[in-house]
Amino acid sequence: MPGTLLNVLKGENIKPRPVWLMRQAGRYLPEYRALRAEKGGFLALVYDSDAAAEITLQPIHRFGFDGAILFSDILIVPYAMGQDLAFLAGEGPRLSPRLADATLASLDAVPGRLSPIYETVAKVRAALGQETTLLGFAGSPWTVATYMVAGEGSRDQHETRAMAYADQAGFQAIIDAVTEVTITYLSGQIEAGAEAVQLFDSWSGTLAPAEFERWVIAPNARIAEAIHQRHPGVPVIGFPKGAGEKLLAYARETGVDAVGVDETIDPIWAARELPAGMPVQGNLDPLLLLAGGEELDRQARRILDTFADRPHVFNLGHGIGQHTPIAHVERLLATVRAWQG
Repeated sequence: MPGTLLNVLKGENIKPRPVWLMRQAGRYLPEYRALRAEKGGFLALVYDSDAAAEITLQPIHRFGFDGAILFSDILIVPYAMGQDLAFLAGEGPRLSPRLADATLASLDAVPGRLSPIYETVAKVRAALGQETTLLGFAGSPWTVATYMVAGEGSRDQHETRAMAYADQAGFQAIIDAVTEVTITYLSGQIEAGAEAVQLFDSWSGTLAPAEFERWVIAPNARIAEAIHQRHPGVPVIGFPKGAGEKLLAYARETGVDAVGVDETIDPIWAARELPAGMPVQGNLDPLLLLAGGEELDRQARRILDTFADRPHVFNLGHGIGQHTPIAHVERLLATVRAWQG
């Protein structure tokens, strides 16, 4: 039988709620830090399928989350498209050549860079019980393109936004290329054993409404449609962080099966305005999990109560912080699992 998380993503209103946390496999876990110290840098871990599978499974072994999220990175797609990728200590990822300085046609694709990720998925699926849903993921084309253009992350994505205004055709070509590789990548993850996939659009909040329609909604709709055609019944979760009121258009127009709600969205508004019966995921503030205490319990119950009448996967509004105490995660899980609505 499929796990309860998968059932909820397919539209069932199940209580108690299934729960997983974005970035649940990572730096806040001592077992992760120990493995990274043994194996080396971040990219080395991602491309060691045994290590990446172990990291994916670590939070399942410790906490028993209802979903296991693949340990990888959204920049695997541009890496497979031919950009060089490095993770610099204290500075984050770097891609080269920057598409602000080079053309898309100058890149030599290396599709084989996707294969080790599929191996990780297969190893995790083989090790998981049927009660735990395996989630694959990719970055959404807009967010991936911002890194490809600038070569790194930025606070307001000004270089990429300027390019999108100044050279719409050229930027559309980048978005189209990323979209096609993303479809291939997610499809490969599903064929290897992923039971649902999530599209992370971490930088969607910087776009004006018309640009949001073109660079976020349109490519995500293409991806969702392609995944549904190739893999009927596999849910697609869309997570456009920072979308605000544009989340409604995203939910209506992309064709995703469920939407992630970030911590800046009022859950009362989301419960009222999102399409009836659409599964939602979220939306506890990761800083509240870091702080802990009675307010953590209160706000978790508020979210659970607010989404009581629709399918709901409990999660954070973004990724878990690296300094989050293990005891706070345990406390949150106890609160969520005790709730019966």
